[in-house]
Amino acid sequence: MSAAFVSVRDVSWAPDRKSSLVLQPLSFELAAGQVLGVVGANGAGKSTLLRLLYRFNKPMSGQICVGGDDIWSLSAKVTAQRVAAVLQEQPTDFALKVREIVELGRTPYRSGLAASGERDRQVVDRAIRALQLDGLAGRLFGTLSGGERQRVMVARALAQEPELLILDEPTNHLDIRHQLEILKLIEELDLTIITSLHDLNMAAQVCDQILLLDHGQMLGFGAPEQILSPALVSKAFQVRTTRDQLMDRQHSLLTFDLHS
Repeated sequence: MSAAFVSVRDVSWAPDRKSSLVLQPLSFELAAGQVLGVVGANGAGKSTLLRLLYRFNKPMSGQICVGGDDIWSLSAKVTAQRVAAVLQEQPTDFALKVREIVELGRTPYRSGLAASGERDRQVVDRAIRALQLDGLAGRLFGTLSGGERQRVMVARALAQEPELLILDEPTNHLDIRHQLEILKLIEELDLTIITSLHDLNMAAQVCDQILLLDHGQMLGFGAPEQILSPALVSKAFQVRTTRDQLMDRQHSLLTFDLHS
């Protein structure tokens, strides 16, 4: 693996010093341009880890570095130029149009009340096209469906031109076609991406590395075929898991059943 672009060292988190750790100390490294899938059952700590990575919460211990810099040594503005996040649930009461939401992604590059420049407009146009939002650009955000809102927020994140993109369940609320479009976009983006996913077969398809969490502890980190093994998946999700080889012999499919 090439030199680490994202380095997480002994990071843990709890709501306060008196509380038990919600996320036990964990460490991993990710090379530039790789896609990391964070998987685990509900309550495993996926969103907790992501909130630390995009600096919403500060670790109780440890260090998170992006491009060699501890993100807590950078200003909030500089961090926002380097790390963008798309959250799982989006507010519905924005009194803004779609294009105006996407333009918010350029905020870290502006000074004071400076107006958008030509480069800002080009970046916003590109993000809108990438998410196929051209026909919705003039619509009010609050009138959109859940899937449409999710696509708008991904476009806003792309408008930040980040080096690291954090996605919390990016396919949530999306129909099958738009799920596939988001996954295709993830594969094509020249970005380092860390995303939580519920669909393990989807994670195996698009991710270079997998981090498996179980009750706030890291069960494994590595290549999908190594971490998404029937044994580890069964342990983390409390289901019987089998791996079936598909006819092309290049891909496999995980299937699940309840323990008897």
